[in-house]
Amino acid sequence: MRTTLCELLEIEHPIVQAPIGSAATPGLAAAVSEAGALGMLALTWSADPGSQVRELTSRPCGVNLVLEWDQHERLDALLEAGARIVSLTWGNPDEYVEQIHDAGGLVLHTIGSAEEARRAVGAGVDVVVAQGWEAGGHVWGGVATLPLVAAVVDAVDVPVIAAGGIGDGRGIAAALALGASGAWLGTRFLLAEEAPIHEEYRRRLVGADERDTVWLPDLFDRGWEQAPHRALHNSTVVAWEAAGRPAFGGRPGEGEIVAHRADGSGVVRYSSALPLTSYRGDVEALSLWAGQSVGLIHDVAPAAEIVQQLAAECDAAIRRLATLA
Repeated sequence: MRTTLCELLEIEHPIVQAPIGSAATPGLAAAVSEAGALGMLALTWSADPGSQVRELTSRPCGVNLVLEWDQHERLDALLEAGARIVSLTWGNPDEYVEQIHDAGGLVLHTIGSAEEARRAVGAGVDVVVAQGWEAGGHVWGGVATLPLVAAVVDAVDVPVIAAGGIGDGRGIAAALALGASGAWLGTRFLLAEEAPIHEEYRRRLVGADERDTVWLPDLFDRGWEQAPHRALHNSTVVAWEAAGRPAFGGRPGEGEIVAHRADGSGVVRYSSALPLTSYRGDVEALSLWAGQSVGLIHDVAPAAEIVQQLAAECDAAIRRLATLA
């Protein structure tokens, strides 16, 4: 199970917990890292990113920043707080790579094509994350995971992490067989006990199958516009489809508050906010992010147990392949 990615990141298993928005709490990331994988924090919207880094495990742990917005000031705070594994997505990493390397850090960058991977490596990126179309949440590219990973592995000479549609150890083994050095899983870790997602969201994830997600060009866009995404098919999607898939300004219930956060602030329909435990209201109508791997996941478990199960499943899949040789 040890790969070049394991050696580079100093982890035991080639497994990365995707930065699943506000569900990627310090508790979840720390539990994943303590289990020998790489935990990840999503810190693009954090008010105080430095303090979160300090709360983490002493084991390697990553931080993720979305480049849709300028991240120089936030990155300075993270590096000063000790972050050394930095994941970048949704933009050009060129102007951030030197800053991270000067602090002794490593740069992971999410790409959606082999050409984009070559450009990223040319800019000095240490690891590329090849995100396939099957991924949940915000999806950068439009190519399926299997052909994308194979093309990217052929195109670059740095470790490649496969992302999108991977929900169990068999998927990790398939990624390794394609030449990837690791796998990036988001939906699986949404169902970790440490992930603070709303019970209705959790229930929908557990009961879903591989047909229950939908790719949307720009529907749950309040807070992050013009960003394609994949989520569970829900009542908001049904109403929008019944109305003929109208554009912004003509969608059913636009501007309507359908839930409230713990502080009492409203969450409008079509918001990109991930439904947390503290939300109250019609949570089912919100953005229920999920990848196509959701059909493989039907249980809630501690993050450490999930990591160990994934590693064991991957090991077993590799042994099965060896018997076929």
